[in-house]
Amino acid sequence: MRANLSGQLGLPRLAAIGLLLSVVAAGAGCSDRSASAHVPGPVAGTATLLADGRVLLAGGYSGDDTPATASAEVYDPKTNKFTPTGPMTVPREGHTATLLDDGQVLIAGGANDTDGALTSAELYDPKTGKFTPTGSMSKTNTGGMATILKDGRVLVIDFRNVTADLYDPRTGTFSPTGRMVDAHRWGGLTLLADGRVLLVGGVDDQLHELASAEIYDPSTGTFSFTGSMATARSEPTATLLPDGRVLIAGGQSDYAHTIAYSELYDPRTGIFTPSGSMIEPRSAHVAVALVDGRVLLVGGTNAIGRAIATAELYDPKTGTFSSTGSMAVDRYWPVATLLSDGRVFVAGGQGNAASPSNGGGQFVDNTAEASAELYDPDTGLFSPAGGDQLGPG
Repeated sequence: MRANLSGQLGLPRLAAIGLLLSVVAAGAGCSDRSASAHVPGPVAGTATLLADGRVLLAGGYSGDDTPATASAEVYDPKTNKFTPTGPMTVPREGHTATLLDDGQVLIAGGANDTDGALTSAELYDPKTGKFTPTGSMSKTNTGGMATILKDGRVLVIDFRNVTADLYDPRTGTFSPTGRMVDAHRWGGLTLLADGRVLLVGGVDDQLHELASAEIYDPSTGTFSFTGSMATARSEPTATLLPDGRVLIAGGQSDYAHTIAYSELYDPRTGIFTPSGSMIEPRSAHVAVALVDGRVLLVGGTNAIGRAIATAELYDPKTGTFSSTGSMAVDRYWPVATLLSDGRVFVAGGQGNAASPSNGGGQFVDNTAEASAELYDPDTGLFSPAGGDQLGPG
């Protein structure tokens, strides 16, 4: 099944309040392994699986003092190499990227240092390697989420304005659709098996974590409440399971308290039920459904706000989590996508760096991780994407 959610490499800088909620005092100890830089903008960029099995990486930024970039690259799993493509028509960070049924990629919204938040969108054509402008959204949108619907249109969620747009590839235009009941900023978004869309958790306009969830129905163009989670949370993952249920895992509750709890949402009943707890608390992580039905959860921040390299697996048959191999570098807000061969591509995000002002004993966050890694479910191990050997940094 092709990936349907846009993958963002971290949060845009315009969402700095969210980063403060996500990352608190960093702990000691940092990975001493490194990978070579390939991701064009490792923070607040996107990674999208193309129809031919390659991965498009577009936009983002490389650090707090760097501007958004228009650069893009394509990763080919067959050759394990990155090659430049594009660039985009304008620099972007915090945009969405969604694979369309015709094989093109819709890049929507985001922000840059010159224009601020954007309404514009563009299309990437893998056949030509070029980006071209398309219609604009009804409002500026940065740090949103997007998913392709079963009819080929794209739903783009605007958390700041509590609204949504629909993009129609046949006309190349956006049109407003229903208004959300709650903001659900930094929540989870999942296309359900029946074609509806689940929006869960996040924070409201006062930055209070939400337990509520909503369903978007494309047939009516409206959002409506469904059941609520047992635990209010922001920055969770929401992953569709083979039986149609959705795994909600981790996140933050009660202002930067990272949690390990998970819950299952059943679209048939509209009810959430508790499931197993993760091996360790994590938020700002990513989750990918594997071919065998298990779910890989990667990176994020732990209970003390430190970026982590660990990963774990959820088994829906037993409702339990188990440890698996760790990444070479610590990452929160990375991006991950399932490749055609069953491996998982993980890239970008932010990590920890020793501060030279105190002899390396203290750690600071917001360090861009411009590398990528591959997870092999058969071995449970990560390896560098791009063919570079990982070793002491």
